[in-house]
Amino acid sequence: MIEVTGERLKVSGPMVIATAAELRDAGEAALGGGASLVDLADVTEADSSAVAVLLAWTRIATERGQGLAIVGVPPGVRSLAALYGVAELLPLA
Repeated sequence: MIEVTGERLKVSGPMVIATAAELRDAGEAALGGGASLVDLADVTEADSSAVAVLLAWTRIATERGQGLAIVGVPPGVRSLAALYGVAELLPLA
């Protein structure tokens, strides 16, 4: 689900309500270990909880004073972030 290599946190599989809590916790741990690049290129399915997880990771990184970039963002996730009016809060590349 989450693979960390150096500064890259790579998410694969679904980012949906059923996986949101696990993803949030694993991502928080990865951010604590120095991850600063979130790669979503291998996300297979996403719902609004994906946006919530990304917002949580962004908040965590901001609170820790670390930079964060989110790449490989699926069009559906971009669309949901725009729909909810939070796209400008996320460091989407």
